[in-house]
Amino acid sequence: MTVDLMEHWSETFRGAVPPWECDITEHFTIAYYFDRLGDAERTMAEMLGLREFLRAGRFPRRFDLRFTRELRAGSSFHIESAPLAVDAGSVRIGHRFVDSANGETVTWIAERWELPPGTLPAERQSAIGARFGAWEGPEFEDRPQPSDTSGFVAAARGRVRPGDLSADDRLGIAAIVHRFTDATVQTGAAIGMDSEFLEKNRRGLSTFELALSLTGVLALDEPYLIETGIAHFGNTSLRLIHRMTDPRSGTEVARLGQYAVNLDLDARRPARWPDDIRARAEARVIAMG
Repeated sequence: MTVDLMEHWSETFRGAVPPWECDITEHFTIAYYFDRLGDAERTMAEMLGLREFLRAGRFPRRFDLRFTRELRAGSSFHIESAPLAVDAGSVRIGHRFVDSANGETVTWIAERWELPPGTLPAERQSAIGARFGAWEGPEFEDRPQPSDTSGFVAAARGRVRPGDLSADDRLGIAAIVHRFTDATVQTGAAIGMDSEFLEKNRRGLSTFELALSLTGVLALDEPYLIETGIAHFGNTSLRLIHRMTDPRSGTEVARLGQYAVNLDLDARRPARWPDDIRARAEARVIAMG
C-alpha cells in the first residue's frame, strides 16, 4: 500500500491578520508569524507526544523561514504542520502558512530540535515516523557566520516583561523576534533609513528569509542585549545578523539571520539603495568567517 505523505499534514492554527498587527511595510509583522507559530509548534508537539520537552525547554532549536508572498491586513490563513525526520536526539518539523482563501502556501518553516543523545527511544521514533509529511518547500542554505563579534553594535536593550512570557513562562519566540525587529529599525536608522526617509520615499524593509537559533532562556525581569552586524549589502537587499545575550554573563540566548529588501511600498517591488545609505552601510559590513 502506498502512503500519501501529504495526508499527514495537520492543521495546527487558523486565524486572520488584524490591521494592528501590520507594520510600516503594510503587511503582517514577522514577530506575529512567530506568535502564531508558537501555537502551531505546541499543538504539533502535543500530537507527537513531545509536549514535555517544550515545557521543560533548555534545548537548542532552530527555525528557518522563507516568505514567498505577503499576508496583509484582513488576510485569512491557517498553519499546517508535520514531522519530517527523527532520530534518537533530534526532531525536524515542517510548518506552512497557507492563504485560506486560495490554498496557496505563503510561508515555509523548517524547525529542528536538538535533544540530548538517546532522548527518544526506538518506539517513540517509530510513532513519530508514522506521521511523516512530505516537504515541498525550499531547501535552506546554511549561511556563513562571523568568526567573532567584531563590528557588532548595540541595537536593542531591555528586560523581560510579563507580556513577553510564553505559555511555558519564559521569554517567548514572538517576543524575541519583536526585540530583533527593534534592532532592525535601529540599524536602519543608523545608515539613514530612518522614519523620515521611509515616509518621504514610501519605503520599508521587507524580510524574505529568516534563520532563528535559540540556545538559551531568559526568565521574567532578566535583562537582554541585542547587538547587530551587517553581514551583506547588495543592490536592493541586505543581510543582518542579530545576537541576543544576557549582558550579565555574555551568554548568547538567541541569534537571528535576516535577509530583507528595500521595498517600494507602492510598486511592492525591491528598490535600489540610495548612494548615501549604501556608503554608510558598506562602512559597517562585518567580516565573515
